[in-house]
Amino acid sequence: MAQPAAGMQLTLLGGAETVDEHRLGDLYAYPDALTRCWVRSNFIASIDGAATAEGKSGGLGAAGDRVLFALMRQLADVIVVGAGTVRVENYGGAQMSVGARQARQARGQAEVPPIAIVTGTGALERDMKVFTHSEVVPLVLTSATALESTRTRLGAAAEVIDCSTSDKTAVDVAMVLAALADRGHLRVLTEGGPRLHGSFIEAKLLDELCLTVAPVLVGGHAPRITTGLAPVQTDLRRAHLLADDDGYLYARYVRTA
Repeated sequence: MAQPAAGMQLTLLGGAETVDEHRLGDLYAYPDALTRCWVRSNFIASIDGAATAEGKSGGLGAAGDRVLFALMRQLADVIVVGAGTVRVENYGGAQMSVGARQARQARGQAEVPPIAIVTGTGALERDMKVFTHSEVVPLVLTSATALESTRTRLGAAAEVIDCSTSDKTAVDVAMVLAALADRGHLRVLTEGGPRLHGSFIEAKLLDELCLTVAPVLVGGHAPRITTGLAPVQTDLRRAHLLADDDGYLYARYVRTA
């Protein structure tokens, strides 16, 4: 048997502590007294790294993942998502229980967080569920070249915002965060897709990743949780790791610097 490296220490996880609803809220709370946007991403992946099953991330989930999905939405000021994910997952507006609304009011948040859709082309239709089934007006974060046509097409169904810099055909994620901060949305949750996630990572604007690992193998050519133009290494530390009886793991990682 090979000898372990000198000084190496491994820890067997899986203590007996049961995490109740109150404790769960503490584990996923955003930092206090934020003065800038704190960007949290929430993804699910199979053991072999697939971000979808049969084309949708929802195909990997189970009860525990849905509980955390709802909790992270309840804690966020805004939910940022790419237009492709809105289409594939058939997004509607966020839904909040009475208890969640009361907790949000106590934290000084609006009762329901808006969906903020990132799209360089503005190619969204007014009859999409995200516009027709939402208590609050969604934000559309688009490019300068698509701004006026998108505003004309969507009308009062959305607040359309220019988030370009020098490239007037593209959305700059730093400008996305600036626009959100201007509206008081500092607790940012992004749910994908992989390209938008990669943009935050490449710009070094992702503060934490919440990752559910589903106890399945998918194989094939399913996407990862991140795609981008170039590899960018971001060092993270594990904040916590939870598990359930269904075999799912729930990890929260926070950027080290």
